[in-house]
Amino acid sequence: MAEAQIILSHSRESGIVAIASGEQYPWAHTALVESGFRRDDEGVYHLPADGTGTTVVDLVKCAKRHRTSVHTSSRRFIGDVARDLARHLPGQWHASVEIYSHPAWQEDLVPWIWDSGELGRALQSERIPYAATLTDMVQGTMLLFVERPGRQLDYLVGAFAPEGLEEGYGDPHAPRSVVVPPFAGRAAQAVADRYLPSYEQAVHARRTAAIAAVLGGIRSEHDTWQSMVASGRYSDATPLSAAALGSATDEFLDHAWRRFLTVVDHAPTLIDRCRPASSPWPDDATTLSRLAGAVRDAETLLDDVVQGSPLAPQERRARTWPAIETWLTDGEIFLRQARVSTPHRRPALPVAAPSRPLATAARPAQRSH
Repeated sequence: MAEAQIILSHSRESGIVAIASGEQYPWAHTALVESGFRRDDEGVYHLPADGTGTTVVDLVKCAKRHRTSVHTSSRRFIGDVARDLARHLPGQWHASVEIYSHPAWQEDLVPWIWDSGELGRALQSERIPYAATLTDMVQGTMLLFVERPGRQLDYLVGAFAPEGLEEGYGDPHAPRSVVVPPFAGRAAQAVADRYLPSYEQAVHARRTAAIAAVLGGIRSEHDTWQSMVASGRYSDATPLSAAALGSATDEFLDHAWRRFLTVVDHAPTLIDRCRPASSPWPDDATTLSRLAGAVRDAETLLDDVVQGSPLAPQERRARTWPAIETWLTDGEIFLRQARVSTPHRRPALPVAAPSRPLATAARPAQRSH
């Protein structure tokens, strides 16, 4: 593959559009500018219909002088395709183009994709110079939409890791990306009815697992601290002075609070989904209410800290520990309820959704240097 390429496609709104690609993509940028193309905010170059008379033939000649090859895509412009899909999805979705001109930019994208299917594999093994993102403006879900490598028609849809759970790269339980056809209605049906439910169930499971891991870690550290207090010695049997014990206690409480923020972030959504009355443990309702109250207390404290309210370390520790202790005591009851609950379903699309062609209907941060 040439060190610099220009990929041409057709947009129903802009006519001929171009995307630069390759390790020497600045050469392609130069050729496009010299040929009269104008670059938009997403990094896509457009051939303006202003009577300048620039043609694709002119671009090819100019590109050759700048050691850049020109290729014409057999597909319509991905921005049009993504916007068509966004309009057919339930809710409020926004589509935008992502450009990965340099291969390293695509590599930077890989850790942010939460996928155990074809999309994740393609990003690691195939050259994908551009894509589109679809963002749910209400719930914040962000999907990645790419042309399926090696195929003339299909597309792949997967997701970025949700906020607060970005460490999910390589997670074998991540949702599997789906293949969608080049028809807006059918593609939206596949995303809304198949992909999004599996994605939301995976997020639910990840949140539950994250809270379980945090509670397990805090509980282990708490046991270690209690043993130190009871014995008056470090774990290696070295005598523990009163000052050292106080310091160890402060360190334990501070570390526990930092870890407990994961519970503060994710527990409210999960508690809202729990339905004790329809579970095998209907009496858990009272405990869940107590746990929810502990999280609200922690949220109030966190708001005070964020807003800069003066709070001495000792006061902060005294206010945080009751919430943490409540969760250490009753967290297992929450976990069993969360594990049998399910995410709220998004509105379903009608079965008879139109099958209009995607391209004919009216996380990383993008890099487009």
